[in-house]
Amino acid sequence: EWPQTGRLALYLLGLRATCPPPDPSSQRSLVTWLKHHLEEDWAGSRRHGHPLTSYYQYSLGVLALCVHRKRVREEVIRRLLEAEHHHKFRHAGGSAVDTEAVTVLAFTCLERERLVRSRLVAELRSARRRVRRRMVEEQHPDGFFGNVYSTPWAMQVFIASNMCQMQTVYGQAMAALLKNLDAFTTTATMAQVLPVLHGRSYLDITSMRCQEEPDTLTPISPEPLPEMLGTMMVQLVVECPLPGCPQHRLYDQLVPAPAGASLLDVLRAAAAQEPHNFTFDIQETPQGPFLISVLGLEAQQQKRNYWQLLTDPSTSLQMGVAEYRPRDGDTIILRLSKW
Repeated sequence: EWPQTGRLALYLLGLRATCPPPDPSSQRSLVTWLKHHLEEDWAGSRRHGHPLTSYYQYSLGVLALCVHRKRVREEVIRRLLEAEHHHKFRHAGGSAVDTEAVTVLAFTCLERERLVRSRLVAELRSARRRVRRRMVEEQHPDGFFGNVYSTPWAMQVFIASNMCQMQTVYGQAMAALLKNLDAFTTTATMAQVLPVLHGRSYLDITSMRCQEEPDTLTPISPEPLPEMLGTMMVQLVVECPLPGCPQHRLYDQLVPAPAGASLLDVLRAAAAQEPHNFTFDIQETPQGPFLISVLGLEAQQQKRNYWQLLTDPSTSLQMGVAEYRPRDGDTIILRLSKW
């Protein structure tokens, strides 16, 4: 089985944030498992020079351990330092904002909690400065760092370094977020954006005083989306430019769907229409449904490929299949890509 580094790290972060009961025995077991997954994550793919899962999950594991004030081996930290220095976080989409941001948060936490030797501190600070500089230089005109989902991670970097008030880019990113809050519809994505809206980062979890935390959590019922009448037409294209694919363009059809339907609804409509030659599979994740197979071609983590969602000609979608809502006349491209 593949290491569950990222999932376990997110669980431990959430557990710490919810102020668990004083008995630490169950947490110790989870922390031990996370340390084990970190080692398995790297050792399982040592010959490739990168974690078995991804640098994002690997960094998330280091961050979770630090928030719980647990030391990690210096070799683990140096793997991330080397990856950042040699720009190994980049993937086919061209952006690595979320991975870089999680790594910098981990570095900041390690220094702040004094969990690293003094000779490493200068290297961690240099890496943090490089990443922050790249984020400022590469901010999009719309205010986002990377995309709508990676932007809260980047903003946490500025918050954790006490630089958010000094950076105009932070204000631009906040304005962009406030205009696109409807993109954060799952528990996992809400957990990324809520701390930022309150001027906090995940590092604030470390210093929480649980005895002073009021129990103010109350369930809410989301308002239903307004019903839209009519039908829209979406051009659905499937591309496979990778070696071993039978041809570059595998599917190109006009698909009718109800106006206001999600991309997932469009895929279902394509699968239902004659001659039933379109197929796809999804996997449920904490971030919502994830497209894992189209026309029988699976996105495989061990091959480091994924189904990239784009609008014509090559603009990556800012949302997942369940959140994105195409408009009438749009062309949607599903492209099997490397990361």
